[in-house]
Amino acid sequence: MTMPQRHSAQQYAPRPGIPAPRPVGRPVSAATMARPVGPAHPAAMPVGRPAAPAPRASVTFLTVAEVASMMRVSKMTVYRLVHAGELSAVRVGRSFRVPERAVQDYLRDAYTDIA
Repeated sequence: MTMPQRHSAQQYAPRPGIPAPRPVGRPVSAATMARPVGPAHPAAMPVGRPAAPAPRASVTFLTVAEVASMMRVSKMTVYRLVHAGELSAVRVGRSFRVPERAVQDYLRDAYTDIA
């Protein structure tokens, strides 16, 4: 048995009394395609990369070893300061990062007058 052949639209010339084949899908009109969307609609969002956020103040983070070498103490002393809350730090995974500003503030406040 052979497959039925598809006929082109030209073979379906309108004949009196015989309806033409129905179109497939939704009818599309110019008014439907040019419909405006609101600014919050996903279609109105810009395409591509999002706009870059506003630049923030630069924060330099130091490792515990870097802080220890700056202060000329052991790494254990830096860990003790962090765990005691005297030196602020951020935990990243299993290690700590200390903001450079926190080290400067700690050293500024740690001076003692002897006299």
